[in-house]
Amino acid sequence: MNTQTPLADRMRPEKLENFYGQEELIGQDSFLRQSIENGEVPSMIFWGPPGSGKTTLANIIAQKTKSDFIQMSAVTSGIKELRSVIEHAKQNKRLGTSTILFLDEIHRWNKSQQDALLPHVEKGVITIVGATTENPSFEVNSALLSRARVFVLHRLNEKEILDILNNALKDEKKGLGNQKIKMGKDVLHLIAHLSNGDARSALNTLEICVKQNKEITPELVKQVVQKSHLQYDKAGEQHYNIISALHKSIRGGNAHAGLYWLARMLEAGEDPLYIARRLLRFAAEDVGVADNFATVLANSVFDTCKKLGMPECNVHLSQLVIYLANTKKSIAAYQGYKNAKKDAEEHGNLGVPLHLRNAPTKLMKDLDYGKNYKYTPLEDDSNQKYFPEELKGKKYF
Repeated sequence: MNTQTPLADRMRPEKLENFYGQEELIGQDSFLRQSIENGEVPSMIFWGPPGSGKTTLANIIAQKTKSDFIQMSAVTSGIKELRSVIEHAKQNKRLGTSTILFLDEIHRWNKSQQDALLPHVEKGVITIVGATTENPSFEVNSALLSRARVFVLHRLNEKEILDILNNALKDEKKGLGNQKIKMGKDVLHLIAHLSNGDARSALNTLEICVKQNKEITPELVKQVVQKSHLQYDKAGEQHYNIISALHKSIRGGNAHAGLYWLARMLEAGEDPLYIARRLLRFAAEDVGVADNFATVLANSVFDTCKKLGMPECNVHLSQLVIYLANTKKSIAAYQGYKNAKKDAEEHGNLGVPLHLRNAPTKLMKDLDYGKNYKYTPLEDDSNQKYFPEELKGKKYF
């Protein structure tokens, strides 16, 4: 056993039978399993959170396929390395051997780098297997995406993480089975819980703890982990998913769920001003005229966030979330503007009725600008028209 190799890499399964989780993806009759078992895989992209098994599946493909399997990282490789791989793949093709290129973190490649893959994938020179933690529809070129099948991997549950940890503790050849480790079940559950569904993180935590002390306590685990790292990418899909969850929870009147999503963002490092801006918009879009004070409070909290910053402003945002969730809602202002905008775009530059026009000059007065306008505070304006003739009687909300 090479103890210099990280435990997570040593314990990486080489067969689907030993693969934990993703049952829907690699079940006995699934397309992916059949493709791997037959050694004939199409171009595909594995999309899932860290530690969900993307690289492991790629390694299993390497074990099962009769193709020349080449592994690259988009972080450290570029066009130059790709050209070398393509030349090698062309030689393979002439000899009747197929080539599979596994590109880890494919989302790190820019458009031109991804485009360089296209002609070779189309001609069958290489089969691309990409791995990404980011939504492929955002990060992978549509042309390349259309030539690959996307497989979604989900984060592992705690039971699956526990199975992986127990396997590492029992395995005497590649794992920690030959070491006299003292640890209660509660400690193992704690490691699994703090891993956030990331098998690699769980194994790394276990390995570091073992290196520090053969008797592992909850205190040691917490010291190693320091803080449960909440998965949250401020530039990626998770960012938009969570702000959407916050918005919809408040709209649905569930302040408790709103506070949870607020905490998820703030504790993961989100800019409080971003959240405050979204809540200020919410106050007008979803609460609107049903409670005009909501906008006043949201604006006040926005200013407070600028003055205080985190962590002090978290309670102000919390107060605002609770208020917005519990108050009455109206989309009259939002829907009204949307409908008025549609007319403005469809009807073009309709003329302002003469009686509504200002008349600061004699010429304008001579042209009947402002003529017969009824001054509302002093006159009955019940019959006065305010729309262009083409939109007479319109109702927007």
